[in-house]
Amino acid sequence: MSGRTGMTGKSSNDISKKKSYSYGDDAISGNHPAGFAAILRPREPGSIYAILRFALGSAMTGKHCHSSRLRDDDGAAAGRVEVLRQEVLLKTGALQNAIFNSANFSSIATDAHGVIQIFNVGAERMLGYAAADVMNKITPADISDPQELIARAKALSAELGTQITPGFEALVFKAARGIEDIYELTYIRKDGSRFPAVVSVTALRDAQDDIIGYLLIGTDNTARKQVEAEQQRLLEIQKETHKQLQRTNLTLQISEEKLAVTLNSIGDAVIATDAEARVTLLNPLAEKLTGWTQTEAAGRRVDEIFHIISKETRLRSAIPVMATLAHGTAQGLANHTVLIARDGGECDIADSCAPICDRDGVVIGAVLVFRDVGSEYSTQQALRDSVALVQTILDTVVDGIITLHANGGTIETVNPAAERMFGYAAAEIIGQNISLLIPELDPDQRNISLDYYSASVEARAMGLGREVVGRLKDGSIFPMEIALSEMWLSGQRYFTGTLRDITTRKRVLAERDLLDQALRNQNAELENARLAAEKANLAKSIFLSRMSHELRTPLNAILGFSQLLETGMPAPTATQIVRLRQIVKAGWYLLELINEILDLAVIESGKLSLSREPVSVLDVMHECRAMVEPQAQKHDISLNFLPFDHTWFANADRTRVKQVLINLLSNAIKYNREHGNVEVKCTASTNRIRITIKDSGAGLSPEKMLQLFQPFNRLGQESGKEEGTGIGLVVTKQLVELMGGTIGMESAVGVGSEFWIELIRDFTPQPVAGNILPAESSPQTFGNAAQRTLLYVEDNPANLMLVEHIIGNHPEVRMLSARDGSVGVALARAHLPDVILMDINLPGISGIEALDILRKDATTKHIPIIALSANAMLSDIVRGLESGFFRYLTKPIKINEFMAAMDDALKVAEMGLANTNETGLIK
Repeated sequence: MSGRTGMTGKSSNDISKKKSYSYGDDAISGNHPAGFAAILRPREPGSIYAILRFALGSAMTGKHCHSSRLRDDDGAAAGRVEVLRQEVLLKTGALQNAIFNSANFSSIATDAHGVIQIFNVGAERMLGYAAADVMNKITPADISDPQELIARAKALSAELGTQITPGFEALVFKAARGIEDIYELTYIRKDGSRFPAVVSVTALRDAQDDIIGYLLIGTDNTARKQVEAEQQRLLEIQKETHKQLQRTNLTLQISEEKLAVTLNSIGDAVIATDAEARVTLLNPLAEKLTGWTQTEAAGRRVDEIFHIISKETRLRSAIPVMATLAHGTAQGLANHTVLIARDGGECDIADSCAPICDRDGVVIGAVLVFRDVGSEYSTQQALRDSVALVQTILDTVVDGIITLHANGGTIETVNPAAERMFGYAAAEIIGQNISLLIPELDPDQRNISLDYYSASVEARAMGLGREVVGRLKDGSIFPMEIALSEMWLSGQRYFTGTLRDITTRKRVLAERDLLDQALRNQNAELENARLAAEKANLAKSIFLSRMSHELRTPLNAILGFSQLLETGMPAPTATQIVRLRQIVKAGWYLLELINEILDLAVIESGKLSLSREPVSVLDVMHECRAMVEPQAQKHDISLNFLPFDHTWFANADRTRVKQVLINLLSNAIKYNREHGNVEVKCTASTNRIRITIKDSGAGLSPEKMLQLFQPFNRLGQESGKEEGTGIGLVVTKQLVELMGGTIGMESAVGVGSEFWIELIRDFTPQPVAGNILPAESSPQTFGNAAQRTLLYVEDNPANLMLVEHIIGNHPEVRMLSARDGSVGVALARAHLPDVILMDINLPGISGIEALDILRKDATTKHIPIIALSANAMLSDIVRGLESGFFRYLTKPIKINEFMAAMDDALKVAEMGLANTNETGLIK
């Protein structure tokens, strides 16, 4: 091999004279003259090779130390030294084996000729050779890239000024001369694959400093090469990106210059803003029209620079930039918009606004383009409006409209309604004679001109025309009306015809005639029934009135004279007093019976009127207690009214509530046991108030409880000592139910009975003198401190609770409530809510009347008011929107639509645009 030539700087003969040494255990055991430490004599301190040298050298040093002590002739001492020396050598050998058997480094040791003598585990793993494959067979040059060896030899020759032979000499040339040498090369594995490695070369010298071999320690450099390649690739990408950025910046600069030239030369004014509606650019024409310079306007909000008003109302108009930024869509101004310049000058403008988006579609600004339209604007706008209006009418009108040439009756144009009416497409009709659609207009058969079918001014005003027969595409015919109007275009005479299918009208007229007759017959029957019912009801009322009068008159005499006899002179005897008291008792009983019968009759006739209002439960209880206490004392019954919240109110008729409670209290006293007690307590739930009256009487069996509330049924008390009519509970039950409440009872024989009534709870704040709202009307906040306020005017507790629950999920909104229109108006004026939710049918004034009051009040006219009503007929909705409601929602509530309407109203309230008459229909 070429690698076997002299590498040590001495001749081959000099090398051959050297004694051949082995590199195995003999070196460690001391057979090598200089020991293995002499082999490892690297020049670089701190490297792994220095560590090896230190470890192994220490072992050798220890050996020599112990050898010096052997000069002692004492055999025992020499034995101990030998033991110590063997221990050091064992440790040194273990360290050597650990280092050379490391799998992370390839350790290859050669002789002075480069022939491999040691090939460690790391070398086997990296190169794929077994040690036996290479030891004493090849040099490291044989497993290296030949081209790299040639290149290295050439480079070293030039560097050191001497000719170096490619091969093993090129690998160890520097190391052989004591020059530290670490370089990169490519190793070739046994399977032919290649990998980059970093190799450190060290010359191994003996005690006379002669080279006896070389140690090549290498590491796999593949990962670092890959990293370097990736870094290089990224660097190239960065360079290319930088170039592209420079090109882009240049393009952008050119574009900006072109844009500046364009903006300065176009005939429109341009204002650009950022996403916060702050001005970033004004072109010269915008500066001229607004009176602001680019420097002055930059960074200001666009509404400071672009001040526009409606020409008709002189009110400030919304700037389309806001809507463009909010929705990301192009916007335009309404007609007749005036720009107010900084100096107060005015000019009519037309404008458009479009969003500026980044590459991801995110709106980052807006561009507003406008121009002074001057006098031309009105004419052009009117023409556009007229054309658009006519086209819209033609496309949407339900009547067919055609244009005919007067000469020959050729069809020129048709609208979509005419296509649908006859079943033809426009292309099939245009150019055909009108007789295709209306046979009697055939020019070969008619003797009259198209003028005959012209509608008079009066007929057109009433929507009438001449009746003809139309023919469909399939040949069938139908009745229709035609009305022609003359017009001249470019000197040519035309007719415009309005066609109307009257098939449905004729059928409806015929059906209506039949229905009218049936309705007349039914109305006659209903009228007869109504008259009979009214007559019967009148007779009943007259009878009850007469009976009341006839019964009360003798009762007045009976009770009056009986009382006079009781207190007259001479005083009645004891027997007479007993008899008189029986007469008086019977008289009062009879009067009570008459009153209850009359109440029952009025209730059943449906003529009982109730005055529903907030009723203080505490006040009513105090009054009832005062009225029944004498009766309780007379029967030796103790009354116990448990305390309750004095702020509770019921929505009911105050007089009727008292009547119901007195009846139940009287029964509890009358039918109680001797020395019994009556307990009265009041509880409240979310929307109901329950009043419970519990006695300690005999109680009722389940059979008797089933017979409660039956007229004239006294449940077996007819023969008892307490008198009664048997209809008091019947009247009580009906009164409670008429007030929207319920009544019930529980009873146990021998324990007592417990009657309860539930009334609708009223949360309406009660106004006090001077229209000052009480503390109880303070708005309820849901969640954290409210930022928005909703006022709900509604008399139905269930609806109030529903909206309260819906709003409860939105802690940023607090809710006020009012139970009638008047209180709602008062709360609106006091709290100025952001949004008002208004029922239509309210006690007192209606929701529409409340709306009218609030709209006329300068402090509340800006508040969006949403109608929420069960009046769901289209006429109700139209009337509500025409009255000025912001939205009209119908019950039952659709929560999604309700929240959408609330969001719209809150946005309008925030922008202060509630007076823009934005209304909408949500059903």
